Amino acid sequence: MKYYLFLATLLGLFVACEKPADPFMITKNSVGLLTDSTMIKDLKTIFLNDSLSRFIGGDEFIGSTNTISVYEKASGILLLELDPNLALDSLSSIRTVRIMDPRFKNQDGLNKLSTFGDINSRYLISSIQNTLKNLIISVDKINAYFTLSKAELPEEMRYNMNSKIEAISIPENAKIKDFYLQWY
Repeated sequence: MKYYLFLATLLGLFVACEKPADPFMITKNSVGLLTDSTMIKDLKTIFLNDSLSRFIGGDEFIGSTNTISVYEKASGILLLELDPNLALDSLSSIRTVRIMDPRFKNQDGLNKLSTFGDINSRYLISSIQNTLKNLIISVDKINAYFTLSKAELPEEMRYNMNSKIEAISIPENAKIKDFYLQWY
């Protein structure tokens, strides 16, 4: 009997000392309690203390995604926007996570309020895409991509979508417009 009591106490201490998951930590395969294998049907359980809102497109033929927004229930702050792999199948997993709240950060401190210099100094830039109004900066190592407004670029680089923009040309203090994780 004493042996079982000792084991129960030991197990209780082990469980009590186990560090809980950080609800705002970003890794290559997770954002807080959300992972790259989380299914849509599990979101209500994961975000039990938060509020979920779904955008249902009116025209299924235009190929738009059905974004799921996650709001902090107490404050109403928009935390995340999630795009499922399939239209809105409950067994679908998450394809893209848009980080909306700056409390979400990775182990290097990278968050929505970071700058291009923060990204460039810590990671190898996989690609830079030049679009009409933004640059899309991809970092394959962390399954992330970032958008930067072209308004952050020098005047002579803002208007030509065909010009190849190199990392050296982007100001270090250029602010991140959007922060995404993409899971394949």
